[in-house]
Amino acid sequence: MQLVDTHCHIQSAGLAKGERTTRELWAKTPELTPEQILHNADEAGVTRRVCVGCDLVDSQLAVEFVQAREGCWASIGIHPHEAQHFAGQTDKLAEFAALTTRPKVVAVGECGLDYFYEHSPKSQQIEVLKFQLNLAKKHSLPVIFHVREAFSDFWPIFDKFIAENGELTGVLHSFTDTQEHLEEALRRGLFIGVNGIATFVKKDSQLAAYRSIPSSKLLLETDAPFLTPTPYRGSINEPKYVGTIVNFMAGLRQESPEQLAEITTGNARTLFGI
Repeated sequence: MQLVDTHCHIQSAGLAKGERTTRELWAKTPELTPEQILHNADEAGVTRRVCVGCDLVDSQLAVEFVQAREGCWASIGIHPHEAQHFAGQTDKLAEFAALTTRPKVVAVGECGLDYFYEHSPKSQQIEVLKFQLNLAKKHSLPVIFHVREAFSDFWPIFDKFIAENGELTGVLHSFTDTQEHLEEALRRGLFIGVNGIATFVKKDSQLAAYRSIPSSKLLLETDAPFLTPTPYRGSINEPKYVGTIVNFMAGLRQESPEQLAEITTGNARTLFGI
């Protein structure tokens, strides 16, 4: 099976810079160098990886990381947690926007709204989200969305943008929300990103939602180094575990793992052009 990890954060592995929580988690396994991580992924058939940035420095790292590495592409994003550091900061936002023209940049994100933690004020999250929507539209790039307990604001913002600017493609990353919001996303043509959470979630309603995602709109991701799937809980997550996720999803949906792998890989190539 040839698989794609559509969302991982491996660019800061072994480094002392990048998004803090991510690099500190990688630091717990210093033996996992970028080369080892990519080798492990290739051996597991995960031959394409989208390295996702969460702030300016992290996005710069992602862009640099992918340039000379086969099977790697970058997405540049300002995570809603980081919005307070960028809202109203013209110079920082201009420096971030310049990354869109770099080779192998295939998306904007992760970006969105997170009202579960609200590490940044809602107004600043919204401001930075709108900035990134405009940036994605200007450069004809898809968007990787992070939305948590914030759909009541997100859908009106998304719909208003589409009404004023035209179509925008993207994916709801790490989807764990309700059937209602799943259907809202599908109605708007968005893809749905599923990761290791699916392997250890307990709610029947969430499992039912995973079963109901049309295969034509399903993407697989790890969010590495976070959200390690069962049965590897307690260890650092890696792109190589996409195979574990596709096997779980295939079993849940009573589908062939090989067929689901082929479809989701095609979806990733369609959305990101990889």
